[in-house]
Amino acid sequence: MTPDLDDLLETARVVALPMTTRFRGVDVREALLFEGPEGWAEFSPFVEYADAEASTWLAAAIDYAWNPQPAPLRDRIPVNATVPAVDAGRVADILARFPGCRTAKVKVADPGQHLADDVARVRAVREALGPEGRIRIDANAAWNIDEAERALHALAEFDLEYAEQPCATVDELAELRTRIKYMGIPIAADESVRKAEDPLAVARAGAADLVVIKAQPLGGIRRALEIVAEAGLPAVVSSALDTAVGLSQGAALAASLPALDYDCGLGTGALFVEDIVDLSPADGAIPVGRVTPDAARLERLAASADRREWWLDRLRRCHALLAASAT
Repeated sequence: MTPDLDDLLETARVVALPMTTRFRGVDVREALLFEGPEGWAEFSPFVEYADAEASTWLAAAIDYAWNPQPAPLRDRIPVNATVPAVDAGRVADILARFPGCRTAKVKVADPGQHLADDVARVRAVREALGPEGRIRIDANAAWNIDEAERALHALAEFDLEYAEQPCATVDELAELRTRIKYMGIPIAADESVRKAEDPLAVARAGAADLVVIKAQPLGGIRRALEIVAEAGLPAVVSSALDTAVGLSQGAALAASLPALDYDCGLGTGALFVEDIVDLSPADGAIPVGRVTPDAARLERLAASADRREWWLDRLRRCHALLAASAT
């Protein structure tokens, strides 16, 4: 059941969180938060997403705020450090924000950069983590098949844990996976799951070795768990650059997976100058449990009046879509 719009608007707060480093083209992350019977939830689809896609994020937020969630199987979630597409010389400072993390996800294929930049960045991460550290790369679907094969060949010396969404389409991922099988680098699907009309297509096509799942884009914890079960592949839970409220939902998802074989991408709170409550990694993990925003921080980090109204209008439109689909 979709709650009335007034129930969402009553507690809605819009925040703008400045970032320590530009990430995914974002310097300030905006999010709308609201409180339901079960606690606080987050609605924060990226601003370029159309309402049809954004409404799935709203469904996830409503479910988290209004309904009890699956029982957790663990109380702490190991997380990875996240290294934006920075110069190699900044890598050590970035990793220092993720104390105790044994795994790093490194952004590659950033617009305007070259493969040499990626190689230098990943090399710096390997030097910082040592031989026992785990390195995964994320290209956000930026390469074609030939570019991906060339890049992975150049990066293979750094002992990659996996390559996340190196190409855009399921067919490209399947072809690439065949080409690089001899390298022993697994392929992870992210956009091919969370942005696809059929999130299971990548698994049926044998195009990935594991799936990256996110609670908000997939419509909530229960739907994400269904996708993992049906895909039959190992899963990594990640965030969409969420505030601490969204990260707590991600942690609840990770805590309810039957198996958790990989460190999760839920340490991104460390990329904010300040969050509405601190949920940055400590000893390489974050705790499981709902969080309540700090009232003073909500005030301090409040978005401007025009941005607040933009988000409230978006909330109204997406709520109308959900209400219409329920009738």
